[in-house]
Amino acid sequence: MQEPLIRAVNLNKQYHVGGSVVRAVSEVSFDVEPGEFVAVIGRSGSGKSTLMSLLGLLETPDAGQYRLRGLEVAKLDRNRRASLRCREIGFVFQMSSLLARSSALENVELPLAYAGFRRRERRRRAQIALDRVGLSHRLEHWPYQLSGGEQQRVAIARAIVNEPALILADEPTGAVDSRTAEGILSLFEDLNRDNRTIIVVTHAADVARRARRCITLNDGYLIGDSRIDPASSSSSPAPAGKVA
Repeated sequence: MQEPLIRAVNLNKQYHVGGSVVRAVSEVSFDVEPGEFVAVIGRSGSGKSTLMSLLGLLETPDAGQYRLRGLEVAKLDRNRRASLRCREIGFVFQMSSLLARSSALENVELPLAYAGFRRRERRRRAQIALDRVGLSHRLEHWPYQLSGGEQQRVAIARAIVNEPALILADEPTGAVDSRTAEGILSLFEDLNRDNRTIIVVTHAADVARRARRCITLNDGYLIGDSRIDPASSSSSPAPAGKVA
């Protein structure tokens, strides 16, 4: 039987704010199989971003287990987390966060540089990634020469350039218009059809409907986990909306 890509068991994370304790994630358990496209939804403060930080190895849980590709990673030290994160996880955030003084190609090469690839191989892989997101004609452009949607596509190319097991996207359409958002979501769907595993954190109902599974958080607890029927999800942009 194939091991889930992700297995989270009773994950907990809390923060001390002044004299109070904020329980950001509480007893959260779920599996994600290779090739799934999952949306994580919930109102502000529900624990979505904290859960993403835990799954992305940016933070460690206070309690619980987290297995990534069968490896227990919850208690790895900082250096081992960083090494694993570089190899296995690609990130896409609301803002593209591109380096202003680097070309699109150089921005996409960055994770490969951290991973120790030689320059020629970095360039080859970055060109393939940019071609995959439809930007092979923008290799040498600076970020200020790119539209908002093109910048986000460069960020997606950067996230996939090292062939990660998992792509984590935090509100990836939150800073673009509806037409640009449609292009970004279509790209995620194409990547998922290539069997890439994608988890998208979002407030937007139209974004969540494009996934194939929806996990709902409320006050740090997982309160819903449902499959989405592809037939009920339109490929055209749905009216913008928020998910409670």
